[in-house]
Amino acid sequence: MKIPISVLVVIYKSNRDVLLIERADRSNFWQSVTGSLDALNEDLALAATREVFEETGIAIDQLPVGALRNMHHQIEYEIYPDWRFRYAPGITRNTEHWFALQVPDNTPIKLSPREHVAYQWLPFAEAVKKCFSPSNGEAILKLFSENKE
Repeated sequence: MKIPISVLVVIYKSNRDVLLIERADRSNFWQSVTGSLDALNEDLALAATREVFEETGIAIDQLPVGALRNMHHQIEYEIYPDWRFRYAPGITRNTEHWFALQVPDNTPIKLSPREHVAYQWLPFAEAVKKCFSPSNGEAILKLFSENKE
């Protein structure tokens, strides 16, 4: 059973383009990297690092120190009914912690075909509109409202 605590990682480049990946189990469901903790005591940054590698092939330990940033923001949302079977009976809500990851412009992406079938880099405002989850769009907006480089 999945733990109802997760991470969302907005991956972006210096030009403020954002990486979105399309879910394998839902056509046209575009999102940032997301994933649940593997254990209740798993460190959030380690979970984010693991999920980024599993879903995109990006090894955060090969990037400059500080590339992964905890945005110190969390939300609680209702788990889509179609996905509740993955959780213990009666679990209907998930707490999601937001992270940001700046990667070099030439970073290769290697999707996990079990989870995602396509990826694209989009200007952040376009990425916000393409995300199927409103909170994913909010995370992108929050990142770029704080990060006005």
